Amino acid sequence: MNFEGVHTPLVTPFNADGEINHDLLGKHAADLAGRVAGLGIGGTTGEYYALSFDERVRTFNTVAEAAGGKTVLTAGINATTTKEVIRLGQEAKRAGLSALLVAAPYYAQPTQGELLAHLLKVDDTLDMPIMLYNFPARTGTEISDGILETLLERPNFIAMKESTGDISHLHHLATRFGDRLVLSCGMDDQALEFFVWGTRSWVGGASNFLPEAHTALFDACVKRRDFASGRELMAKLLPVLELLERSGKFIQYVRYGCELAGLPVGAARAPLGSLSEEERNAFAQIVKPLMRNDQ
Repeated sequence: MNFEGVHTPLVTPFNADGEINHDLLGKHAADLAGRVAGLGIGGTTGEYYALSFDERVRTFNTVAEAAGGKTVLTAGINATTTKEVIRLGQEAKRAGLSALLVAAPYYAQPTQGELLAHLLKVDDTLDMPIMLYNFPARTGTEISDGILETLLERPNFIAMKESTGDISHLHHLATRFGDRLVLSCGMDDQALEFFVWGTRSWVGGASNFLPEAHTALFDACVKRRDFASGRELMAKLLPVLELLERSGKFIQYVRYGCELAGLPVGAARAPLGSLSEEERNAFAQIVKPLMRNDQ
């Protein structure tokens, strides 16, 4: 288990009444299973924070049934308490998922000592490969060097999705931990920079609707080390990725991207709203040319 390649954090499709469309979720997972290196269930893109415990568990089972054995499946199990994280992890393990994505519990803002105890407890209880998720803008708590030093003494802590957006922090992680930690790009508009610094993993929300464009960039930079081609490919993707990362409407744009790709996944759950007609039209203009090549 090395988390290499493009991993798609699956969007959660909703019906018009706001309930999860499990048939569409399974279909989407099965379709992507042969097109990317792995799938994530219960990540930010899937709006895990807006789902009940039972809804999250059912999404694990839906994707496992649709795509299990066809690709790597990673369960996002973040929650506000250690008990809830472990319960979710146990359900993911029961469903047969391959690995876990674990962030700092959001809103609670534990100290670094408390966060370390939390992560060790999760590992002690679940004993599964883990990708950490460093996203302090959402969780309120960073995963520090001190925590990494301790966790990397254990075999299950393999990777970290780095989503601070701070290029200097990417440099720091790559030079200090690069030989012990699989770094995964978690800031999509910086993917090229991550690859230059040796990253071999990318968890990209827009791969829900542009999987081939993502894998083409990954293959050029990581597999062939052809950064001239990588720059050309990134230049085409960059307007889409910058809008997702910088607009404050990441989930809404991913959902509309899926609609443009022929996969209507419904609106985000409130309090998130929908895109304006102007936003939809502008996004379609930059996405549709990429979709013609994303087959």
